[in-house]
Amino acid sequence: MKLGYSTWGMPTVPIDTAISHLAGLGYDGIELTIIPRFTTELSTLDAAERKRIASLLKQHNLALPAIAAHSSLLETDPDAHEKNMWRLKGGVDLAVELAQGDELPAVNTTPGGKPEDWDRNKERLAERLGELVDYGASRGVTIAMEPHIGAIIDTPAKVLELLKIVDSPYLKVNFDISHFDIVGMPTEETVAALAPVSAHTHVKDQRGIAPDFEFLIPGEGTFDYVGYLKEMQTHGYDGFITAEVSFMVQAREDYDPLAAATLSYQTLSNAFTEAGIERG
Repeated sequence: MKLGYSTWGMPTVPIDTAISHLAGLGYDGIELTIIPRFTTELSTLDAAERKRIASLLKQHNLALPAIAAHSSLLETDPDAHEKNMWRLKGGVDLAVELAQGDELPAVNTTPGGKPEDWDRNKERLAERLGELVDYGASRGVTIAMEPHIGAIIDTPAKVLELLKIVDSPYLKVNFDISHFDIVGMPTEETVAALAPVSAHTHVKDQRGIAPDFEFLIPGEGTFDYVGYLKEMQTHGYDGFITAEVSFMVQAREDYDPLAAATLSYQTLSNAFTEAGIERG
């Protein structure tokens, strides 16, 4: 396994600064965020900027395991849905252009919707996701669906059912264990279910049980990263463990994106060492 950081926690940080800081800390790779209000929003990435980012990643020896293109697949407004599909398919094209080596980045997304919509809307979700997955497959890029608290897919069972419905090797999971930890699901249970079908991961820290919970920066809470890493290894996962800082944390008046990346690295690199797992 390797250690990554998502620029989700760095919406206003120039990509040059982000890459330099993360490489200097010792991260193995980054997840690039391309949604609105980010310095790397997709529409701002012209050909020259894409070439420059690829060069920066190579210069700093950072892998690009994933692209965060999170856009709802359940918008009812046709124009909004078209815009979301443009971003998601554009993420696929970007993955091909920015790939650092033979392995293409996964394109991560959340599904949208609400938990109670599952029975009514799962076929619509599968149809729209199938279109995206087919596009990804045509370019060799995996789509990674993230189960998320409050979304239509909020349990391991639902995402596993969706994988069966769509039935493509180019559809995997972006496994963010925090969304299960805050509802009291045991690490052993969720890792056993999702590690074998995951293309990428997120980790945060957290406290409390939904609806009374709080997402935190890795190291601010008590999540057992050592036990988690050992479980992921046991169940055959060998990809990136990527730290993500939530919008909940970013809303703090004193939020410092570079300091958050530093604390995350210290916490997770120490967990790798304590778990006896050699990165890479």
